[in-house]
Amino acid sequence: MPYDIEFDEAVSGHLDHLTARERSLVFDAIGAQLVHQPLVETRNRKRLRPNPLAEWELRVQNLRVFYEVTATNVVRITGIGRKRGNVVIMGGKELRLWNR
Repeated sequence: MPYDIEFDEAVSGHLDHLTARERSLVFDAIGAQLVHQPLVETRNRKRLRPNPLAEWELRVQNLRVFYEVTATNVVRITGIGRKRGNVVIMGGKELRLWNR
């Protein structure tokens, strides 16, 4: 059974800071990777350590899609950003999820 995809309100602001090509890559990856089996770890999809943003991360080149999966088969996208080193830039703001 396919999962439904929902976006948090803040994600539209995150998408505004991406190029059209990057947005296309992200939407293609979401459709290919998260509609079926979003809770299965793969090379590009992994469960994160506890953090305030999301439980899961999808890697799309240097972009990151953060998401959670609800009990009602809904994948909720909580953030999309560009990763540089240990920092993710979402909506023009730096966010540190990892303490390294």
